[in-house]
Amino acid sequence: MAFQPVDRLPVIEWAGWWDKTVERWRGEGLPAHLRDAGEIRDYLGLDCYRQLWVRSIGPGLPPPRFGCSHIRDMNSYLEIRKYLYPDDDYDQEYLRGWAEKQRKGEMVVWITLDGYFWFPRVLFGIEPHMYAFYDHAELMHQINRDLAEFHLRVIERLCKVCTPSFMTFAEDMSYNHGPMLSKRCFDEFLAPYYRRVVPELEARRIVPMIDSDGDVTQMIPWLEGAGLEGLLPLERRSGVDVAAIREAHPRFRMIGAFDKTVMKDGEAAMRKEFERLLPVLRQGGFIPGVDHQTPPDVSLATYRVYVSLLKEYCTRAAG
Repeated sequence: MAFQPVDRLPVIEWAGWWDKTVERWRGEGLPAHLRDAGEIRDYLGLDCYRQLWVRSIGPGLPPPRFGCSHIRDMNSYLEIRKYLYPDDDYDQEYLRGWAEKQRKGEMVVWITLDGYFWFPRVLFGIEPHMYAFYDHAELMHQINRDLAEFHLRVIERLCKVCTPSFMTFAEDMSYNHGPMLSKRCFDEFLAPYYRRVVPELEARRIVPMIDSDGDVTQMIPWLEGAGLEGLLPLERRSGVDVAAIREAHPRFRMIGAFDKTVMKDGEAAMRKEFERLLPVLRQGGFIPGVDHQTPPDVSLATYRVYVSLLKEYCTRAAG
């Protein structure tokens, strides 16, 4: 991801699998005792990494009061804020174990934080959130100020135990025709909070990235302007073209981009898809992987073929 020469690229499955996919694989030989996604990755021969998603909601939050919404105005937000932004104890044995393996080069650790588009949507509900950019601007800023301060506390406390190699802000702010918000809304409501947090990440050499589904192409200059350095999962069926992204943004980092819908069609189709990605993989700053979760129409045997091809092309990309 640093655009430096390597012996091979990491062989990863960045996302876990659909529950229906795992259920199918259980009937095809996946051992029943493997419950954790990390354990399944290890069993399937993928490189070892672990993800910690730091949630912004603590225990005890009552169910949504307003249909699908937890809040509808400043007063209702202030009422539930005591349930938000929990002060977790990061001095956990499993985190210390991750840190030790990472120091030995045996594991990559990454974290996910609820983003500044994502989290207000969780609180408002999908449709009220879109109106809130206009009807509740002050509240939107209040939420994201609080969220950014929470992120800074998380980073400081977590990094005393285990410093991740990279992180993602969970956002999902694009769909198959582009962003779900305007650049004006991005610049006003999201960018200031990225700029508040990203320097603290960079000071610890944590690569800051965005996790957003859909066609993210139009948003990349916005993200770069806010200090963000990469994207995943780069969904092909939404029209994302990694070659075009690389040409327009030579130092932008990417993870994913392998069209998951071709996996069921077998080795020839998967090899064709890897050939599409190979020229960009060879330029660095790009780790291939399924462009979201492997769907349940992929058998365990087919997935093993995919992993074999992934290893082949991760080696060829370094040659």
